[in-house]
Amino acid sequence: MLATESINIKSKNIDTKSTLDILKIINSEDQSVAVAVAKALPEISALIDAVSEILKKGGRLFYVGAGTSGRLGVLDASECPPTFGVPSSMVVGVIAGGDTALRNSVENAEDNRLQGEIDLRNKNLSAKDAVIGISAAGAAPYVLGAIEYATAVGAVTGCIVCNEDTPLVESVKFPISVVVGPEIIQGSTRMKAGTAEKMVLNMITTVSMIKLGFVYDNLMVNLQPTNLKLEKRAQQIIKEITGCDDSSALSFYNKSGRRVPEAVLMLQFDLGKEEAAIILSEAGGNLHNAISICEANNYKKNSV
Repeated sequence: MLATESINIKSKNIDTKSTLDILKIINSEDQSVAVAVAKALPEISALIDAVSEILKKGGRLFYVGAGTSGRLGVLDASECPPTFGVPSSMVVGVIAGGDTALRNSVENAEDNRLQGEIDLRNKNLSAKDAVIGISAAGAAPYVLGAIEYATAVGAVTGCIVCNEDTPLVESVKFPISVVVGPEIIQGSTRMKAGTAEKMVLNMITTVSMIKLGFVYDNLMVNLQPTNLKLEKRAQQIIKEITGCDDSSALSFYNKSGRRVPEAVLMLQFDLGKEEAAIILSEAGGNLHNAISICEANNYKKNSV
C-alpha cells in the first residue's frame, strides 16, 4: 500500500478527541513535512538547475497535475507574473479537467491518460520546454500521459510525488520524492502531501526566478504594482536600494513608468527612462548586471 494511503496510527480515534487535541495532532504531523522536504533538497536542486536553464533560453515550464496537485500547480504558476514581472506564458499550470476543475471535482479527469497528452499538445509543447508532473500517489494516468508525451518531444521532465518507487518517478529525468507518510485522515493528500508539494513548488519558481535575475538582493524588484499595497512596496524597494527619501522614490517610480529596476538606475546613475530601459535590456532584465554595466561604462553615480 502507498504510504499516503496508509492508516496513521497517531490519529487513531481522532473523532473522539477535543478540538485542541485534534489540532495538536495535525500540527505535530505538519512539522514532519519540512523534514521530508529537506531530505529531497539535492533532487530539488538538480531539477531547478535544469528548469532555470530552460527558462533562460526562452523556454516554458509546465506544471501538470490532477485534483489538489493540479490546483497547487496552477496557483504557483499564476503567482509568477505579479511577483516576478514575467509573462504568464513562462510558467503554466495545466490541470486535469481544465479550469472547471479549479473549483469543482471533474469526474474521471485524473484517469484520462490520453487527455494529458492532448492538453500539452494543444500548448505546442516542444523540446525547448520543461514539464513537471505533480501527483501525491505518483501514478495519476493524466499526469503519466502528459509526461509520456513530454518525453517523446524531448522536453525536460521532472516530478513531485509523495511516495517512493512510483510510475511517475520512473518516467522522468528529474524525480522528486517527498515521503510524508500517512495522512491524518487516510488518503486525504490535500493535507501533508499537499503542503509538501506547495513547499517544493515555491522553491522551484522562487529559485529559478532568482537565478534569472528577477530578484535583487532579497527584494522582488520585478513585481507588478497592480494595487495600492504593491505600489507602496515598489516605492519602498526603490528607497531600500538607493537610500533615497519618500519624495524621490515616488517621483522616480512615476517617471520610470512604475518600473522599479528602471527607477533605481535613473536615480543612481542620472539616466533617462529610455536609457535605463536599454541598459536593462542589455542586462537581460537583471538589475545586478545592469548596475555592473553602468559602473563598467563609468556612468556618473549620484549620491541620493
